[in-house]
Amino acid sequence: MDPVSQLASAGTFRALKEPLAFLRALELLFAIFAFATCGGYSGGLRLSVDCVNKTESNLSIDVAFAYPFRLHQVMFEVPTCEGKERQKVALIGDSSSSAEFFVTVAVFAFLYSLAATVVYIFFQNKYRENNRGPLIDFIVTVVFSFLWLVGSSAWAKGLSDVKVATDPKEVLLLMSACKQPSNKCMAVHSPVMSSLNTSVVFGFLNFILWAGNIWFVFKETGWHSSGQRYLSDPMEKHSSSFNQGGYNQDSYGSSSGYSQQASLGPSSDEFGQQPSGPASFTNQI
Repeated sequence: MDPVSQLASAGTFRALKEPLAFLRALELLFAIFAFATCGGYSGGLRLSVDCVNKTESNLSIDVAFAYPFRLHQVMFEVPTCEGKERQKVALIGDSSSSAEFFVTVAVFAFLYSLAATVVYIFFQNKYRENNRGPLIDFIVTVVFSFLWLVGSSAWAKGLSDVKVATDPKEVLLLMSACKQPSNKCMAVHSPVMSSLNTSVVFGFLNFILWAGNIWFVFKETGWHSSGQRYLSDPMEKHSSSFNQGGYNQDSYGSSSGYSQQASLGPSSDEFGQQPSGPASFTNQI
């Protein structure tokens, strides 16, 4: 039997049924989808410029762009409809900072999720030996939750800028030939942004996963156990004081009953001595 089968038969992969390891596995997959849909993107648009002089027209102008979306470096040539002169046009904008930050967070989140999942499955006993492992895991989870929120928000804003900068209507305004009413400029097809929209969705889903996993990681730390002990101590003190109060009340009741019997004893004796008075009076008669 190979080592993988032995580990599976021994129940090592049961850790994936727990919320802590299961969420880590989901974070690993969602991180792959996030940086794959953003970092692997390449798209483009096609324009056409129909000049009055048909020989100067260009009906297929391709403008290609890709990650990391340094659009100001995307150059392409278009006709000016004024002889053989050509105009070099560049797109506007630079969303590389937000896109690269988003992909960087996704890559490091993938690596950490992979390492944490391996630890949960194969080294769970060592992970729970002391408080150091869960404490580091808790701090890293909080940090990545914040980074996912910031990175996804920044990339959502960067994506909106990319959509505006690559809108064919906006690009046509950059061409001098399209400013002349006699020339006909139009967009053949627009860029497809579905994968980039998906990357933003996966970014916020990663934030939800990491933020939700904070509680399950916190339960593994010593802070959670110490908090439970702190809450249980006042309850124990309250129950012990209640028991002491009941014991005093019982003792008080028994002592009071004893004192009442003691006080009733002499009165009954005195009552028993009362007939001696008339008997002595009869004897005298």
